[in-house]
Amino acid sequence: MLVAGSRARCFAWRVFIATLVYASVIGDGAAATEDVSAPLKQAQAALSAGDYAVAYPLFKEQAEAGNPLASFTVALFHEYGWGRPVDRAVACIWFEKSAEGKIPAGEHLAGDCLRRGVNGPPDPAAAARKYEQAAAHGHIISLCSLAELYVAGEGVPKDVAKGLALCQEAAQKGITTAQVRLARFLLDGVTGNPEYPQALQILQVAAETDNSEAQFLLGRMLRDGLGTKANVDLAVGWFERAASKGYLPAYLPTAQLYFGAARDPRTGLLPPEFLAKSYMWTSALVRRSGESADLAEAKRLLAEVRKDMPPTWATDLDRKVDEHIAGLATPPATAR
Repeated sequence: MLVAGSRARCFAWRVFIATLVYASVIGDGAAATEDVSAPLKQAQAALSAGDYAVAYPLFKEQAEAGNPLASFTVALFHEYGWGRPVDRAVACIWFEKSAEGKIPAGEHLAGDCLRRGVNGPPDPAAAARKYEQAAAHGHIISLCSLAELYVAGEGVPKDVAKGLALCQEAAQKGITTAQVRLARFLLDGVTGNPEYPQALQILQVAAETDNSEAQFLLGRMLRDGLGTKANVDLAVGWFERAASKGYLPAYLPTAQLYFGAARDPRTGLLPPEFLAKSYMWTSALVRRSGESADLAEAKRLLAEVRKDMPPTWATDLDRKVDEHIAGLATPPATAR
């Protein structure tokens, strides 16, 4: 459904914060993990409560004392703008410090920094080494980032087969993001031609785990008849599931399919529910226009929808759009 409960999303966000840090532990055993996490309990409690003003200096103190898990969390503050402006250059410095302490997610994100050249020239060879270390320490999705380098021949010898094998290894472990990235390789035809049937099979599995990107890609394949017979009804269902969770690329195709549905042959009108959904998804996209490249088409479609829609509908539908967008917002830090 379109409207997502903001209270549930706030709770989910805080659970994510509470678990992310402790999921990114060093690979040297439980005792070592406890050694670095034990001094962070007060900081982690504040972070879980969304109290960034209290949490940040507590983590920073431990990070400066050499705690790699604290360094990783300080990096997240700067990467995601928790209670401060986003500063990816500073984030990358702290990711590197966490990588030196063998935090697997820190190794991976330090690799991303090197690959993008955040604090110097891009260094894909060094990035490849970071991804290898992260994967060896249990951050399995790093295999797909390493795969991208092999497929492109960046920092490592070009070897498409090896790249696909690396990402497939992660995908076979049930990691949904790895499944999606493997499917993208197949859709992009990195072996020479797109492999639609195999990509479709992978995306069907990933989409059922509620991965928005997989749902969007599966919807696109079903809409366009790639690797299967076109099925617009199934396509719009997957698009809308992705859009309902705020996956922006899914908004416009959801609205387009609803507005392009069969009309009553006697009146030339859409079913009321389809017209309402066309309006809501297009309006939501226009409202979030700063984040989308589809703004011009969304505005054009919205104008067409308004020609068919009774003006009296707008108040109620706009309220639902407001609720949807509010439900996507992350909770602000606690005021101090």
